Amino acid sequence: MKNIEDINRESVKKILGRKKIPEFFAGDTVKIGVRILEGKRERIQYFEGVCIAKKNRDINSSFTVRKISFGEGVERTFALYSSIIGSIKVIRSGKVKRAKLYYLRDRKGKSARISEKIKKSIGVDISEQANENEIPQSDIQEAKKTVENKIEADVKASSKKNEPIKDASKADKLKTETKKEKLKTEKK
Repeated sequence: MKNIEDINRESVKKILGRKKIPEFFAGDTVKIGVRILEGKRERIQYFEGVCIAKKNRDINSSFTVRKISFGEGVERTFALYSSIIGSIKVIRSGKVKRAKLYYLRDRKGKSARISEKIKKSIGVDISEQANENEIPQSDIQEAKKTVENKIEADVKASSKKNEPIKDASKADKLKTETKKEKLKTEKK
């Protein structure tokens, strides 16, 4: 005989197989596509706001989103695995220190803003810090090869000008100078 918790876990796996739910937390700005039935037609209406609370309880998981609409605060609670939710998209990640942001209900304007969590653009999050021992040797070798290729390209560019390049900043200056010369000749 199956336990209710086992049945809930299986249904969650089944739902996750059909649709993708991104990882988001309280403080994130999310855009939820809500399915609305109007007679025989079905359409998707988007509800965009700040996630102020998230409850993780297997199939009973839910989250609350708050937005300001025409000067009034509107909160809506969604069941995470509901069929009403068509899509969830994380617009920006907020940097907060609390799990529930109910204090935003009392705030208006600039005091209700949440600062953005900054992530590195090279594909590695700040939160994912790796030790040197964890970095694969193949990645290190690839990085060295790309650096060597860039240096070779700079050397080739400097050989055309007959000037040795010692720094990358000098190479950048040469590039800007050549661009300026081209623009001057185009204007004439």
